[in-house]
Amino acid sequence: MAMMPKRVKFRKYQRGKVKGRAMRGNVVSFGDYGLQALEAGWIKANVLEAGRVAAVRGAADGRVYIRVFPQHSVSSTPEETRMGTGKGEPDYWCAVVRPGSMLFEIGGGVSEDVARATLNKVAHKMPVTTRFVKRRAKR
Repeated sequence: MAMMPKRVKFRKYQRGKVKGRAMRGNVVSFGDYGLQALEAGWIKANVLEAGRVAAVRGAADGRVYIRVFPQHSVSSTPEETRMGTGKGEPDYWCAVVRPGSMLFEIGGGVSEDVARATLNKVAHKMPVTTRFVKRRAKR
């Protein structure tokens, strides 16, 4: 089932603009390898679920971390509706992603080859361009 918030303060949001780079959530924190977004965009909840399924199947013995959550509702009015009927009902939930945001991470003793192949499958499902990154060495 697609992810969505349990409760929200406001049901309908304005669209807004995705500006700037990700200042937080832009390094590999939980796993050993990650999938980083290189451009801004919205990622639907069902796309994140498809990526999660691909990651879990690809790295069966590893641990998968999803670093983004769909907390922005997108509304739409039905087709062939006249103007002036108000804002439409929430259609789907999406995660707002900035360039540099870490989308997925894989850890738990998975080799780099397996992680690279798995995250490549996940990247093909994402609507934004991504890259494979490794955890930096601790100082």
